[in-house]
This record gives sequence, C-alpha cells and structure tokens, in this order.
Amino acid sequence: MCSRISKEEKLRHPYYRIMDLSKEKLQAELNCWSRLDLIDWLTWNDRNGIYKDEDSMIELGNILGKSEAISIITRQILGN
Repeated sequence: MCSRISKEEKLRHPYYRIMDLSKEKLQAELNCWSRLDLIDWLTWNDRNGIYKDEDSMIELGNILGKSEAISIITRQILGN
C-alpha cells in the first residue's frame, strides 16, 4: 500500500520542512540539531543506511559524527 503525503502534511512535519530550505538555511538549521536528532533524520530518510551507533560500530567500526551527519543530510537533500 502506497500512501501519498499531502503538501499540508509535509509542511507540518519538521523532517519534510528542512527539504525546502536553501543551502545556507539548511546548514544553519542542522547546526542547531543534536547528533542524535541528525541520526534520527538519516534513519527516517534512508532506512537501509547505517547511521545508528550500534549498527555503525558493528559494520564500520566507528560512529557517525555530527559534522559528517550534516554533510550526508545536505548531500541527500541538495543532491551535491
């Protein structure tokens, strides 16, 4: 079953709202988020990614830092 998200629902949900920000505003917003909030967004956006600390330690031998998480989110949203 595929459900479509209405524009109004997207505007209310903070995870969708950041997708419409300019690069500068996106960077400013993400810098205010905690590392765990960034990981939550990444996990929400890419369910197959390895972002949570436990999974990352098992697969990669380290955890995702805040600056790297911001970089990944920026690339995922802006396509850079």
